[in-house]
Amino acid sequence: MKFMRYYFGVLIFMLVCFGCKEEHVPIYDLVLENGNVIDIVTGNIEKKNIYILDGRIAKITAVNKEVTFKSEQIIDVSNSYILPGYWDNHVHFRGGDSLIEANKDFLKLFIANGITTVRDAGGDLTPSVLEWRSQVNAGDLVGPTIFTSGPKIDGHKATWAGSLEVENDSDVNKALDTLQKLKVDFVKIYDSQISGKAYLQTISEATKRGMITSGHMPFSVELKETVESGLGAVEHLYYILKGSSSEEREITQAIINKDYGFWQSMEKLMATYQDTTAQNTFQLLNKNNTYVVPTLHIGDVLSYLDEENHDNDAYLKIMDEGIIATYEGRISRALNSSVKAREDRKALNTFFKKLTKSLHDANVKLLAGSDSGAFNSFTYPGVSLHKELEAMVMVGISPLEALQTSAYNGAEFLKKESDYGTIELGKIADLVILNANPLDDIKNSRKISQVIKGRQVFKPEIIAIEMNCIECIVQ
Repeated sequence: MKFMRYYFGVLIFMLVCFGCKEEHVPIYDLVLENGNVIDIVTGNIEKKNIYILDGRIAKITAVNKEVTFKSEQIIDVSNSYILPGYWDNHVHFRGGDSLIEANKDFLKLFIANGITTVRDAGGDLTPSVLEWRSQVNAGDLVGPTIFTSGPKIDGHKATWAGSLEVENDSDVNKALDTLQKLKVDFVKIYDSQISGKAYLQTISEATKRGMITSGHMPFSVELKETVESGLGAVEHLYYILKGSSSEEREITQAIINKDYGFWQSMEKLMATYQDTTAQNTFQLLNKNNTYVVPTLHIGDVLSYLDEENHDNDAYLKIMDEGIIATYEGRISRALNSSVKAREDRKALNTFFKKLTKSLHDANVKLLAGSDSGAFNSFTYPGVSLHKELEAMVMVGISPLEALQTSAYNGAEFLKKESDYGTIELGKIADLVILNANPLDDIKNSRKISQVIKGRQVFKPEIIAIEMNCIECIVQ
C-alpha cells in the first residue's frame, strides 16, 4: 500500500509540473522602446516599441502594452523619431584601382548619414563593389546594402572606363549575359556613344529578361520610344525636358544630322517647352510606371562652380587626394567656359527645379539620388542625399513626400518592397533614429541619433571621430 501511495504521489507531482510548465519568453536581439514611429506612407506618428530578431522586425507594439521578453540590448528612444533607413538612389563607386580604398571609405559616410541602402549606378570597380556587397550583407563590413548595376552599357569608345560596349544585337545579348552572370540588381545604360538603335534594343531585351533598367538617353531617340521600350527610370532631367518640347522630333533629327549637339540643344528645348506636351509626357511616364531621378543638388553644385568656394567644406577635408583630383575636370570646364555658357547653365538649373515640381504635381514617381562619387565635384557621399531632399522641399514638395522618394520609392523601383521601404512586421530592420521630427523641417533628417542596420547599432558621432571629421555630423 505504501508503494502504491508513493507512486500515486509521484504521478500527481508530474501532472502538476506538466500543468505548470513555464510560459515561453521570446528573446530578441534588440528592442527599441518608446519611439515616435513615422508611417512613411501617411505621415502618421505613433509611439511604439520595435522588437528586432535576426535582422528583421519581429514585433511592433504600442508602448502601453505589457510584453514579456528578453533581449541582449534595449534602447530607450523616447522623444526620438524613427524612419526607414534612407536610400540614396544614385551613387557611383569608380575611379580605377588606385581609388578602391577611397571608395570603400564612402561606405562609413553613408551609414553616418543614416543611409542604409545605396543604388550604385555604374562604375569601373565592379569586383570590389560585389565583394563589399557580400561583406555588408554578411555583417562583416560597415556600410549600406548595395544594389548595383555593375558596369554601364554604352557604345564603342565609351566615355566611362569599364563600360560594356554594344553596337549590334549580338553585343547587346553578350552584355546582358555578362550582367546576369554578375548577378547585378539592375541595368544602367549611358548615352555617350551608344546608337539609338542599340539603346532601344538594350532596353527591350533587358525587359524581356525581367531585368530592371535605368539610364541616360541618347538624343538621337525620342523619350516616348525610350519609355515604351521599357526603361524603368530616367536618370537626370535633360531627357524629361526633351520629351516636354513641342519640337522634340525636329530637335532629335537635327542632332542626328549633327547640326548641333547635346548642350547646344538645351536652349532650344527650354524655349519650346510646352505644358500640353509636358503633361502628355508625364501621363506616359505614369502609364508605364517609369521613375525619374532629378538629381537637383548636384545641379546646384555644378552650376555654381564659378562662384562658390568649397575650400572650407567639412567633407572636403576627409576626401582622399585621389578623389579630389577627379574634381578638377568639371571645375576647369566651369571656370574656362564663356559668360553665356555659365548663364545658360544656371538658367537650365532653375528650369529643372520647376520641372521637378511639375513632375511631382503630375504624380510621376521620383527617386532621391545624389550622384555622389568621384568626378562629381563637391558632391559628397552621405550628406548629399540630405541636400537632395532639402532641394526637393525647396521646390515645393512636402517633407513627407520628399522622404518617400528615398527608401519607399527606392524599394518599390527595385521590387524590394517586401523587405524594405516601410517599418512593418517581417521587414529588414534598417532604421534611422532622429532627435527631431523631419516632417516639421526636412533638415531634421540629418539630426541622427543612431542608425540600426539589422542587429547592428551605429552612432554617427563615433564614425565621425574615427574619420576625423566631427564637424561632418549635424545635430
